[in-house]
Amino acid sequence: MEIIKKPILTEKASLLTEKLNRYAFKVDHRANKIQIKSAVEAMFGVTVVAVNTAVVAGKAKSRFTKAGNVSGRSPKYKKAIITVKDGETIDFYSTL
Repeated sequence: MEIIKKPILTEKASLLTEKLNRYAFKVDHRANKIQIKSAVEAMFGVTVVAVNTAVVAGKAKSRFTKAGNVSGRSPKYKKAIITVKDGETIDFYSTL
């Protein structure tokens, strides 16, 4: 099971990083906080202070086509907000 899928790079996540030293990741929906903490520490070599998780519901999508109105949902995902020890940072672009 790959625990960390990808980082979330949005404006809101960037503000969390700048002000509170927190980073956001999309993670496997079966992973718990202990598994997420150990995966981040192993992958990035930082000390994790706290892990907060949330399951983000998928958005309802609809579009009008020749066949009529087509509706569906984008998939839900689990988001983890990682708080890193003061003075440490995670560089997403060095691991590409």
